Amino acid sequence: MTTSSAVKYRDDMGVLSDRYRADFPILDQRAPDGHPLIYLDHAATSQKPRQVLQALEQYYAADNANVHRGAHQLSARATESFEAARTVTAEFVRAASPREIVFTRNASEAINLVARSWGEANLREGDEVLLTLMEHHSNLVPWQLLAQRTGCVLRHVGITEAGELDLEDFRSKLTDRTRLVSLVHISNALGCCNPLDQVIPAAHAAGALVLVDACQSLAHKPIDVAGLDVDFLVGSSHKLCGPTGMGFLWAREALLEAMPPFLGGGEMIQDVFLDHSTWAVLPHKFEAGTPAIGEAVGMGAAIRYLQAIGLEAIQAWEAQLTRHLFGRLQAIEGVRVLGPTPEQQSDRGALATFLVDGVHANDIAALMDASGICIRSGHHCCQPLHRHYGVTASARASLSFISTFEEIDRFSEELTSTIGFLREHG
Repeated sequence: MTTSSAVKYRDDMGVLSDRYRADFPILDQRAPDGHPLIYLDHAATSQKPRQVLQALEQYYAADNANVHRGAHQLSARATESFEAARTVTAEFVRAASPREIVFTRNASEAINLVARSWGEANLREGDEVLLTLMEHHSNLVPWQLLAQRTGCVLRHVGITEAGELDLEDFRSKLTDRTRLVSLVHISNALGCCNPLDQVIPAAHAAGALVLVDACQSLAHKPIDVAGLDVDFLVGSSHKLCGPTGMGFLWAREALLEAMPPFLGGGEMIQDVFLDHSTWAVLPHKFEAGTPAIGEAVGMGAAIRYLQAIGLEAIQAWEAQLTRHLFGRLQAIEGVRVLGPTPEQQSDRGALATFLVDGVHANDIAALMDASGICIRSGHHCCQPLHRHYGVTASARASLSFISTFEEIDRFSEELTSTIGFLREHG
C-alpha cells in the first residue's frame, strides 16, 4: 500500500491504531537511540491494554481469595469474576454453554488434555491421527507421546509451493482409519488460513473428529465453533491481549462428559473416599487444584476489550497493514517471504515470515533490536516446517490492530539497512 492509499484508507475507515495505542503503556518506551519502541512480535505474545492490567490489580488488591470454596464475600466476588470470564470466553467463540469451556494454563495444556483424556480412552494401535507439516510443536509433541503410549499412527499433510495446506494430500491421507484431524487455523510461520470449511466436513464424513489450534486466529477474526462444526478448539490468553499462564479448551459438551479426568486433586472431585472418588460436573471435572484465578479474570477483561473494538474491524484493519507489510518486504532485494501473499489468500494471518539470502535471521533480529524494533527469529516452534524449507531459522514480523503503517515503513527501512550492513561485514 502506498502512503497516499494508506491515508485514503484512514479517511474512509478510520485507524484502529490511532484510537487504541494509548491503551498499551508498554509502547511508551524508547530505544537507546531515541526512536520509539516498535513491537512486531504479536504472534509470539500480544501486549496488554490498561484495562487488563486494571482487572488484574482489582482482583489481587480487592477480591483475592480462592474460588468455589469459601462462603465469605471475597471468595464470592472472586468466584463471580472467575466464572464471568468463563461466560465471556464461551460467548467469544459462540459456545452453546460455559460448561463447554475448560480453563487450562495455555493452549499446549489444552491439547495435552485432549491427547491424554480423549486420546487414551479412544485410540488403539493402528488408529491414525492426521496432522500437518506446519503445526506448532504444541500440536505435534502431545500426539507423538500418545502414539508411544497407544500405538496409534501419526500422519502428516504436506503444503503446496505457495505455502498453503495441500488439500489433495489431505484427502489422500484421510482414511477410514483416521480418528482425529488436528490442525492449526492460522499458521504462526506461514500465515496461511487453513480451509476449515473443507477440512472439517471431509474429516467428519470419514468418521474422524477435528481439533483446531486457534491461537493465531482468535484475536484477529471472529470464531464460531457451532458454525465451523468443529469438535475441539484451543486458545491461549497471552495471544488475546490477556495474561500469560492462561488458556482454554472448548469441546462439545457430549464429548467432555464422556472423557475421563485429565488431572486429579481438589476442585475436580464431587466426593472422595479412601478407595475411590466421583467427579465434579463440567467443566470442573478437568480443573484440578486452585486455578489461575487472576489470569482468568484478566483474560475475561481482554476478551471484553477485543469485543468492544470488534473482531470484524480488527480483521479489516490488519488486512490493510498486512498488504502494506508484504509490499515493503517484496521490494527488498534478496528477501523471500514464506506462505501465501495477501493476493493469494485474503484472509491470511497478519504476519510475514521471511528469509534473506546469505544472512542469518538471528543476526537480523539482533541488529533490529538495537534500533528498538522487536521482531522474531528462530524456528518459531516449527522445526519440521523449517526443515522442509532447508533452513534452521527465519525472521518474522507480526502485526496487531495497534500496529501502524509508519512502523512498517521504519521496519522495512531498518531491515534494508541491516541487510546491507550484514552483507558488507559478513
